[in-house]
Amino acid sequence: MHVEHVSTQQQKDDAFTVRKLVFVDEQLVPLEEEIDHHEESSEHFVLYDAKTPVGAGRFRSVDSKGKFERICVLSSHRGNGSGALLMTEIEKYAVKNGYTTLKLNAQTHALSFYEKLGYHITSDEFLDAGIPHKSMEKHM
Repeated sequence: MHVEHVSTQQQKDDAFTVRKLVFVDEQLVPLEEEIDHHEESSEHFVLYDAKTPVGAGRFRSVDSKGKFERICVLSSHRGNGSGALLMTEIEKYAVKNGYTTLKLNAQTHALSFYEKLGYHITSDEFLDAGIPHKSMEKHM
């Protein structure tokens, strides 16, 4: 498996396909909430198993911090290190571009996944697209 920093329309389409399968089809997030006005100002990443897209995420700058968003892996590829590989590669991009604080809003069922990667909870629980979340940060 490998992670690609999106540089072509096909890669971006691959990212959106995975996001739609996970967030819209699986988690029932409305498509108009999943694809938003930050798409063009974000850096996108795709996790591939050979040539098949199986994970995706995006990264953008918010208040001088690097923010991870829309991190997802297809159910068929969860639990085998795929998500950690995706996060690690995006973190490398963030550090290379000068970010020392990284943040994200994690679905509460995934908190332990992010804690294992060094993130700590920085907020109370809140709803995003009807799904419970907590904010998290990591200092590099």
